[in-house]
Amino acid sequence: MVKRYLIVNADDFGQSAGVNHGIITAHEQGIVTSASLMVRWPAAVEAATYGRAHPDFSLGLHLDLGEWIYRDGAWVALYQVVDLDDPVAVANAVADQLMKFRQLVGQAPTHIDSHQHLHRTEPVRSIAIKLASQLGVPLRHFSASVRYCGNFYGQLGTGESLPAAISVAGLRKILATLPPGVSELGCHPAIADDVDSMYRAERMTEVQTLCDPSIRWYLISENVQLCSFHTFSPLATF
Repeated sequence: MVKRYLIVNADDFGQSAGVNHGIITAHEQGIVTSASLMVRWPAAVEAATYGRAHPDFSLGLHLDLGEWIYRDGAWVALYQVVDLDDPVAVANAVADQLMKFRQLVGQAPTHIDSHQHLHRTEPVRSIAIKLASQLGVPLRHFSASVRYCGNFYGQLGTGESLPAAISVAGLRKILATLPPGVSELGCHPAIADDVDSMYRAERMTEVQTLCDPSIRWYLISENVQLCSFHTFSPLATF
């Protein structure tokens, strides 16, 4: 039987105290095995401190270049770190965030992704691909060895609630259809509504689902083995 491996990665680590505590809870009591760190926020210090104390909990770099929300029928910027049409400014911002990550964590990231998947479009795409290649770590959506699954998300694209997707039944359905090899399941747990974002109350539901005891037993029944990014770091290149 071909083995299935699953990395459960929590995005937005370091964005707020509520996000940090939700991710830590989902790691210690649930199935989260890694997280992606947002280095620009004050709570990043707390998140990095936890990561340094738990070396089996892989920490990646969550590139944070801005966030957009859907209001009155249009996408508007909640905040923007850099002009995304300026490749030089984007490259400098990425380099600054990598440097900050190294300062906080004491080592390079085990993986790279970005807030709202901005690295899927240029010029962030080319910059992120080059960085991941230099570090020899997987870049979400672009790694040949780690497949990304973003189905565990409690909203539609324009913010309508989709609670079934982050229910226990919804997660079991996702797990049942994982392909052979290594998959990354993205998630966004938190235990408090303390982030200014479209995705807020759903985060607390995610914690409950990720920590539900039946999920771990279901993984065993489906012959899916939990792992983390550092486990497959020698394989996770381009």
